Order: sequence, then structure tokens, then C-alpha cells
Amino acid sequence: MDTLILQRPQTEKTAVSAAGIGIALCLLIMQNSGIQANDIGGITGISPTVSYIQEEQIKQEQIFNTEIENKYKNYYISDVDKGVKHVRMTKYYNGKPVRINVVEVSQNINNDLIIEPAKASSKLAGRTKISSIADRENAIVAINGGYFKPETGTPLGTLMINKKIYTGPIYDRVAIGFFDDGYSMARLKLDAQVKTNKGDLKIDNINQPRMLSTHVIIYTGDWGQASPSTPKYGIQAVIQNNKLIKTSYQSCEIPENGYVIVAPESKIKPLLSARKFNLDIKTSPDWNGVNHILSGGPYLVKDGEIYVDMTAEKLASVGGRNPRTAIGYTKDNHLILLTADGREGASIGLTLNELANIMKQLGCVSAMNLDGGGSTVMYVNGRVVNKPAVQGGIPLSHTLVVRKDYRISKL
Repeated sequence: MDTLILQRPQTEKTAVSAAGIGIALCLLIMQNSGIQANDIGGITGISPTVSYIQEEQIKQEQIFNTEIENKYKNYYISDVDKGVKHVRMTKYYNGKPVRINVVEVSQNINNDLIIEPAKASSKLAGRTKISSIADRENAIVAINGGYFKPETGTPLGTLMINKKIYTGPIYDRVAIGFFDDGYSMARLKLDAQVKTNKGDLKIDNINQPRMLSTHVIIYTGDWGQASPSTPKYGIQAVIQNNKLIKTSYQSCEIPENGYVIVAPESKIKPLLSARKFNLDIKTSPDWNGVNHILSGGPYLVKDGEIYVDMTAEKLASVGGRNPRTAIGYTKDNHLILLTADGREGASIGLTLNELANIMKQLGCVSAMNLDGGGSTVMYVNGRVVNKPAVQGGIPLSHTLVVRKDYRISKL
């Protein structure tokens, strides 16, 4: 059940885009030939379709607005964009307050919306404030992403943007996948190998700090200019254009169109005479067609029920009452983004179980925790709307942004 992809009406999106292009072309024809507006249907033959889709979208938007008003009754609701609502609420635990911000998004009624992770910089080792990332991405909404190494900003866990995997999973933690037609959530494993005519080499991770000396790790140019140091009994193999160009016991420069394999010498030595090295990267479950992946952990809601697997994901350190960030999706394909402020008298934060309860109450069939504490921050329409301990939030490794595809909007 975890990897069930909730479907969005893709045919409707295609029809809307096609209809928009048709209308634009017709307007151009009208300008040059004096044809009147009521003649457009005769030229294109798509007026009934356009009218139907417009009426259906208006109807769906009205349903969405009514659902939001009922779900968040007695809370402050503001419009961010069509299909995007920002809700402010305060909940009380043992008489003490928690400030909560929620953004609910429906791409079903707004085909212009793009939801994707965004890195702080072109390399993985980098951090910057959420406002800088959001401004660069023209985001209308942004929240902090998953865990990262504080010293460098390198994401700790799976990160894929536009079908490119930047980093692999740690402890097979839960991740959310973003597809053309919906979302999926599961604990994710890396299924990767380097294939050669001399045999195959299992890859344990990509662009992650080493956890065991026995691991085989690939470092690409996204990591930086050079690979990290070699572990004891290890060796490095530099691959460019699928060919071995160098081996070394020292850190190596990462080539363009290539990568560096850092592994125990005993594992890679039998392959050093191979003619070609082909890198094959998959995930388990096999999310065929996934566009973006963002990891976090632990689970909060699984199959519509509260499910907090903090111990299984080796995240005991994130327990307790803290500022929180969470992401989930509902059965009708709404994306839920939530932040809760903490560590102050005016907002004491949430435990993971309290957070899980809220995400379930908001209708999530799947939900997971993201990086919290000092990282918790939410940005809406040009400003940070929660109150992190550091004004504007601490510099982050990566975020999740919601932005508009203006190429479609302008048609």
C-alpha cells in the first residue's frame, strides 16, 4: 500500500494545455483576419471542450474551497493562489500553546503548480536561507527539506530533482516521491551497481559521508571538485565516459562526465581490467516515472493510520518535544505541508506522536517527518510565516518549493 500512486487527472491537464494553445492561436488569427470571438468554435472545434473544462475546474475549485473552510473551521485561512491555501492555527497540549502553519495544495485544480525540491547551491556542499532559495525559484511556498550535514550542507538521505539522484538513502529512511500524476511514500533502498565485462560491483551509496569502511560509494561532480579520503584498505577508481582513467590511494579529482568509486581494494581490484564501466541506478521500490524524491523520517502516517517508526529508522535523537516540519498527502491527492514552532513559552513544539495525530486529522493517508528543530521554517508569498529561533530561519541545505509554471500560465 505504501507505494500506491494517487492519480491526478492527467488527461484533463493535457486538454487544458491544448485548449490554451488553441485559444492563443485563435486570438492571433482574429487579430489578423477580423474574425469575431463567436466564430472561434467554428474554426477550432474545441469550444465545447474548453467550456466544459473551465466549468469543471470552477466546480472543483468551489469544492476545494468548501472543503478547506470545513476542515479548518475557526482557523485563519488565506489564499496563496488557486488551489493553494495557508492556514494558521494554535493547538493546546496540557494547556500550553503550539503555533502551527499549514499549506494545503491541490494540483487537480491548478495545472500551473510545480512542486519540487530545490538545493541551496549548484553543489551539494552549500547552505543558504529559505528566502534566498525561494526567491531564486520564484516560489510561492517553501518549507525546509530533509536532514543534512551541518558542517557542509550535504543532504543526508535520498534527494532526486528532475530525475537526477544527487544523494542516496541512509538507513533506508522514508521518502516521498513526486510523479506527474500523484505522490508515493515508502522506505527507500538504493539498488545500484557498476556493470562491467569482468563482473558487477554493488554500490552502497551515492554522494554520502562514509559510514562503514566496507561500503562502496560513488562520488559525482555534485559532491565537489574532489572525492573524500580513502578508507583503510581502500582504493579509488576514476571513471570518465564509462572508462577507467586512473586509480589511486588518495583523494581524486572528480572528472566531467564521470565519477569516482571509493571502495575496499578487494572489491574493486577484479574489475580494474574491464573495458567499460556502466553505472546503473535504481531504487527499491522501483518508482518508475518518479520526477523528484525527498527523504526525511520517521513515518508519521502509513495506510491512513498513525505509524511512527522512529527506532527502525534510527532516529531516536529526534524524539521529544521540538519544532517540527511534516509533509503528507490525502486520498484526494492534496499535499499537506506543516510546521510547528517550539522551544519557547508561546509555542512549546510537538512530539512525533502529536504531529502524527495532526497529520491524520488533516486527512493524510501517508505522512512523514522532515528535518525539524532549528531547521523548521515555512515561507509563503515572499516572507517567513512561522517564528523560528533564528530570524528568517537558519541556512538550509535544500527545501521543497511550490511555484507556478509561467510558461503554461501565459498561454
